[in-house]
Amino acid sequence: MAKPQEVERIAKKLDKMVHVKDTDGALDLLRELKDMKISLETLQSTRVGMSVNAVRKHSSDEEVQTLAKALIKSWKKLLDGSVEKPDEKEKKREGSPVRSSSASKDSGNSEKSSMKSGESLSTPTSPCAPTAPTAPPSPTTSTPPPPMASFPPAPVTTHGVRNKCRELLVAALQTDDDHKTIGVHCENLAAQIEEEIFQEFKTTDIKYKTRLRSRISNLKDQKNPDLRRNVLCGNISAQRIASMTAEEMASAELKQKRQDLTKESIREHQLSKVGGTETDMFICSKCHGKNCSYTQVQIRSADEPMTTFVLCNNCGNRWKFC
Repeated sequence: MAKPQEVERIAKKLDKMVHVKDTDGALDLLRELKDMKISLETLQSTRVGMSVNAVRKHSSDEEVQTLAKALIKSWKKLLDGSVEKPDEKEKKREGSPVRSSSASKDSGNSEKSSMKSGESLSTPTSPCAPTAPTAPPSPTTSTPPPPMASFPPAPVTTHGVRNKCRELLVAALQTDDDHKTIGVHCENLAAQIEEEIFQEFKTTDIKYKTRLRSRISNLKDQKNPDLRRNVLCGNISAQRIASMTAEEMASAELKQKRQDLTKESIREHQLSKVGGTETDMFICSKCHGKNCSYTQVQIRSADEPMTTFVLCNNCGNRWKFC
């Protein structure tokens, strides 16, 4: 069985390739993953499926895309198998009486023989029991670890507007294939988010709708997939996403741009205050201080004198000196 550290190492390399938009070498990493025997617990703890899916979308190499799809498909079967096995067993148990009863109808009076045939059909499953110890995944799949993102269902509502908003949230959460890789019940998660917003406003007025529109648009944003993935994985709770501001939901790229613009505006503001020639020739009309700076600009015709603008360095008062 592959060690989680090795799988996590490969996942980080794939994430880095996607971040720098250079997927050269991804094929070797995917082949390495294909040769590994990865458990369900390792898949959930390392989230390697999300990394492989991201590489598949950003790579233009058909071989990389094909191998990534094959890996995701095989891991999806592993996840579905761990969840559906108990149901399949119940179906098999329920299936044997159905077969026997149907056989009894066809055979008429030969009910006993049909029951025996029904038992004979079920007996071949018994030899599989001794061979089960040779396959260690059986105990782990019978009691699988809880999924990373398991969300309890929210209260059901019959309100038309609220149900429509929940449907839109489900569509936003299912924008990509991440919900399939992680294995999330998007209906329960969307209902929880909507319930948190409704409990805050207690009505479906314009404030409620505006809050929901901002959640939906940010979750659907293709340039900000990290927000959607964090919500699906449970790193951002339903209560948290319901109350986050637009600045908090923004992508890392947009946050960086905002920081750069803020720094630039601060720098320009500081330059405008510092610029000019200091003098004590002027008296501020507000604070009556003499610590001033002035600049002269030619705003009239060339034969007219320059206009003097004065700034008080103490209180920030500005005026034009004529």
